[in-house]
Amino acid sequence: MITTLEQTIDQIVAAHNAYEQAKDIPPRRRADWLAEVASALEANADELVALGQHETHLDEGRLRFELRRSVFQLRLFMDEIIHGEHLGATIDHADPSWGMGPRPDIRRFSVPLGVVGVFGASNFPFAFSVMGGDSASALAAGCAVVHKVHEGHLQLALRTGAVVEEALEKAGAPAGLFSTVVGRPAAETLVDHPLVKAIGFTGSTAGGRALFDRASRRPTPIPFYGELGSINPVFVTQEAWSARREQILTGYAASFTMGMGQFCTKPGLLFAPIDDADDIAEVLHRELGTKQVSPLLSPKLREGFDKALNAVRSTPGVDVLVAGDDSEAPRPTVLATTADEVRQRPEILEQEMFGPATLVIRYRPGTDLAELAALLDGQLTATLQAEPEEDVNDLLAVLRERSGRLLWNAWPTGVTVSYAQHHGGPYPATTATTTSVGTAAIGRFMRPVAYDSFPPSQLPEPVRDDNPWQIRQRVDGVWESHTEGEAGK
Repeated sequence: MITTLEQTIDQIVAAHNAYEQAKDIPPRRRADWLAEVASALEANADELVALGQHETHLDEGRLRFELRRSVFQLRLFMDEIIHGEHLGATIDHADPSWGMGPRPDIRRFSVPLGVVGVFGASNFPFAFSVMGGDSASALAAGCAVVHKVHEGHLQLALRTGAVVEEALEKAGAPAGLFSTVVGRPAAETLVDHPLVKAIGFTGSTAGGRALFDRASRRPTPIPFYGELGSINPVFVTQEAWSARREQILTGYAASFTMGMGQFCTKPGLLFAPIDDADDIAEVLHRELGTKQVSPLLSPKLREGFDKALNAVRSTPGVDVLVAGDDSEAPRPTVLATTADEVRQRPEILEQEMFGPATLVIRYRPGTDLAELAALLDGQLTATLQAEPEEDVNDLLAVLRERSGRLLWNAWPTGVTVSYAQHHGGPYPATTATTTSVGTAAIGRFMRPVAYDSFPPSQLPEPVRDDNPWQIRQRVDGVWESHTEGEAGK
């Protein structure tokens, strides 16, 4: 089952050859390939979901939702590339009266990078796996993909990969445009091989950082788009606590236990003006007592959760507010400490407990929340529970520097796929200031190229004046929409 070194190299070479054949095809044709993959995933949904149920502890509803999300994402990307949004086609005609002197004719658009190695995640067997955000956006960008499957759902990953390969073949895509590999030697080869031009990764901070460093040590370093770890703090103001205390606790309990706390956006810290931790214990016991529990997704993940939970629980100044248990399907745990303790040991804010556990930080009235927020590392999300009339500018200014998505009176679990979505953040949340969710994710696997003073006969289609692909272009500073109809055929 493990992919050999020789097999991995063969697949990388095949992917490069496929990329060379496909890198300049019209957008409509590439969109047709994505459409075929989306339809194939839908047609095989029953089989794939059944495999997911067998290999993970996720229920049918969760798995079907994830699969629908992946299909929706592919179709959203189809529309994006048909319109040429990802290309950023820009035309500056020659202008002898340009403000800084005569301007030559310059035209720019983005081209795909080449072969992309994608590492699947354990906690989302569809949404961040074989045909998840990284693979889908790389294919939409015009790249070829070699996907290193996560062995936590091996049979599902291999079958999903086969469905994708069959769909691309049916659509007429070149052989090798997408393939899967298994095992550590294959993973290392993906990062090292000179034909691989970028990596997409979702996983642990330790594993991601090791691969990131490896990619940086290459003779020619390559982009490494890694999603590593995030604690996703929630800050509750005094006014919000007074007005909505029980509602906030109820929402927090639901959010940090969603998916058994195995979401990268799980809120792991709650900063609240709590006089006595016992005052909130009753609400939390009631709310958490109703939550269904299940085993964590893999033994390795459970081992990591137990280790992290024990590390935080044994930290001086940390108390157990709601005791979980060590059963196969662990009950949720709530730990508590104070702002004073956190100031003395800020490293406690860096420990991600990936599973059903969270830490409440009690602060005194009048505490400078911006000063507490400044103790945090980079995050995917930061949530503010506040009232509309409050002045929270100082806190928001700090949180904006430390997170990729700010939420107001909402909860971070659940990341919709849309145009404005941003799923990323300062290190260690991610290794680059880009998003792995939403249409902007496509741009990670492209780079801009400018054509200066070229004759019209030598210009690529995206930046020709007659716009044969009928995409959106910016001409002399003004965006012009594509023409509806035969776009990109």
